[in-house]
Amino acid sequence: MPDKFDLIIRNGSVVDGTGSQPFSADVAIKDGVIVAVGTVDGDAPREIDAKGKLVTPGFVDIHTHYDAQAVWDSHLKPSSLHGVTTVVMGNCGVGFAPCKPENREKLIELMEGVEDIPGAVMHEGLEWTWESFPEYLNALEAKARDVDVCALLPHSAVRVHVMGDRAVAFEPATKDDIAEMRAITTEAVKAGAFGISTSRTTSHKTLAGDYIPTLRVYEDELLGLAEGVRDAGGGMIEAVSDWITDATPDTINAEPDPVEAFGILRRVSEKSGQPLVYTLAQRNNWPEVFAKLLELNRQAYAEGVNIRPVFPPRAIGILLGLQATQTPFSGCPTFKKLNDLPLEEKVEKLRDPKIRSQILSEDPVKESTFPLIHRMSYGYMFRFGNKDYIPQAEDSASAIAEREGRTAAEVAYDMLLENDGKNFIYMPITNYTDYGLSASEALLNEKMAIMGLGDGGAHVGFILDAGFPTWLLTHWGKSTGKFDAPELIRRLTSDTAEAAGLRDRGRIAVGFKGDLNVIDWDALDFEAPYMIQDLPAGGKRLMQGASGYDYTIVSGVVTFEGGAATGALPGRLVRGMQNTPALAIAAE
Repeated sequence: MPDKFDLIIRNGSVVDGTGSQPFSADVAIKDGVIVAVGTVDGDAPREIDAKGKLVTPGFVDIHTHYDAQAVWDSHLKPSSLHGVTTVVMGNCGVGFAPCKPENREKLIELMEGVEDIPGAVMHEGLEWTWESFPEYLNALEAKARDVDVCALLPHSAVRVHVMGDRAVAFEPATKDDIAEMRAITTEAVKAGAFGISTSRTTSHKTLAGDYIPTLRVYEDELLGLAEGVRDAGGGMIEAVSDWITDATPDTINAEPDPVEAFGILRRVSEKSGQPLVYTLAQRNNWPEVFAKLLELNRQAYAEGVNIRPVFPPRAIGILLGLQATQTPFSGCPTFKKLNDLPLEEKVEKLRDPKIRSQILSEDPVKESTFPLIHRMSYGYMFRFGNKDYIPQAEDSASAIAEREGRTAAEVAYDMLLENDGKNFIYMPITNYTDYGLSASEALLNEKMAIMGLGDGGAHVGFILDAGFPTWLLTHWGKSTGKFDAPELIRRLTSDTAEAAGLRDRGRIAVGFKGDLNVIDWDALDFEAPYMIQDLPAGGKRLMQGASGYDYTIVSGVVTFEGGAATGALPGRLVRGMQNTPALAIAAE
């Protein structure tokens, strides 16, 4: 008698997530698990004909910031629109637990500044039914979603919880402080945290200009946290850094010291025995730092240290616009007075020659609250048009200004007013040295490097990179052909899953989790970014859809069909690292 399954995908070209070449096969799922790959003899309540389509594992994104959105929203868009079926959040040392009631405002202000999530949105959306990290996980577990979620413990929240005002005053942690942080970390990982995240970058600060509490922590504190992860049985450490060894508010312009700064992370990973991942992107003004870090990481990895860089597949770029939260002139006093006007009225005012002249005469930096204001450059500002992520030097505001005998500020100002103020200016800030993607391409050739940094859930008003999976496939696979589909799929599936300790997913094989995409390779593409207003308190955020994802499947349930949500919410909280399933081991 034929077997009975929950879902069968027939006749597809299976790209199994290992990097192996595609093969024709059916895939059957039962009880959320892949139970047959090959010629499937049986039936199911639903069968999908994938003839001519790729069947891939669901994508695993290990760098997101859905810590707030996951509390109030069952649909973790934009990520879920781009084939992502599992996200890891809590990166960069910011999040909402542990948190005493008196510290809630501190963590909201930090998330507002670091990740550009409006404070009003979080005040309305967060119900604060938790204080400890295990209680936060319980709150996450209570809501069903369209993707699975995994959570890292944020260092800033732990530091503020233990040290209070001393944490934000950058005081060194005492031995007792470190012991308490270590115990909190152990408790969190035992409850289901995937590890801990931290930040040592001056780009992370509140809108009031206060830097992240972890900015200048010493090695003994980082090691204490990593040992707390080890005490609980193991997990990952995630870090972001400016590579300045004594990073303080007074040294934001100091020269980076990648040898010693990387050495700190390497020693923490070695001494604790825990895997560590960190952000590696080539800043436009520090190309030599990128090269040195890559050299240091190659050496460490070759010597058996499990430390790996996470990189973007293209430039990380800011979208500046009148609908976005930032423009080149947001810090100008006259512009600030107009900022809350409806778009049509704002455009009318900005077209007034007197107002235009006044804004262009003002200093855009002095009163700016934008953490990245010092990295803005007219030489890297481009008319975005539809979705051009690889603009050329001759199209920058500076180059246009030189040709036309105007100032670069005038060119940028006029760009903002195009299309009745709905236009965006694109400004790449990393991985765009010499107006090209050489850094991203170099890391795509590094097996130790991990593709990521989509930041889903964060930077909602000025960065939209959660569509990185689709861009990776369309640019590096379809458009340039520099990398084949199986290798790119591997980078989105088994590679990221393994890095996070999710050994139960990321592959199409018997015993693995039934998370899949059915992709029309020829139709695969991404939409231009647009603004929507669907956050709590009427908050706005950037959104970007995609085409070509015929079906996205989580635990054997179709969540998206033809790019539209089905309403099914099979996604759940994943508590801690997952071992390779016994069924998969037996099948192998």
